[in-house]
Amino acid sequence: MKIGVTLAVLVLGATTASAQDLKYSNAASDNCLVQSGSFDAQKTCIGLSASACMDATPDGSTTIGMMQCLDSERDYWDARLNQVYKRVRSEAKAQDAELAEIGSSAPKTAPALRDMQRAWITYRDATCDFEQSQWGGGSGGGPAVLSCLLQMTGEQAIYLEHSGLGG
Repeated sequence: MKIGVTLAVLVLGATTASAQDLKYSNAASDNCLVQSGSFDAQKTCIGLSASACMDATPDGSTTIGMMQCLDSERDYWDARLNQVYKRVRSEAKAQDAELAEIGSSAPKTAPALRDMQRAWITYRDATCDFEQSQWGGGSGGGPAVLSCLLQMTGEQAIYLEHSGLGG
């Protein structure tokens, strides 16, 4: 029992120390997005901050280091996605209300957006589960799933930003 507790303390301590040494910044992604205008150009910005973090962080090339850097940038894109989704949803609802006022029979945009986003989340999760499964339970599965989540979340955020209502 003491060995198990000691190992748990050592592992948790190592993880905490590693997290304190994390050298993550959104700057690489932010700078790239400012310099890139098109959807395709902006997609190349995804992963830049995580890569810079892995290079700058002591032990950034370890599994734990990679996962912390990838997860930090995934958080960045997730926050960006949530922000743009709320903006697009608000604009879609306003557009639907305007069209309803004039008696338009056009399909409603807000419910279509909601349904698309729900389907995308299911697709993203299944895709990234598949990515992880290819590692057969090995240590590369953690970085693989986080890299997948980061990439797909970034692409969805950029997609919504470039939608007709995203600007």
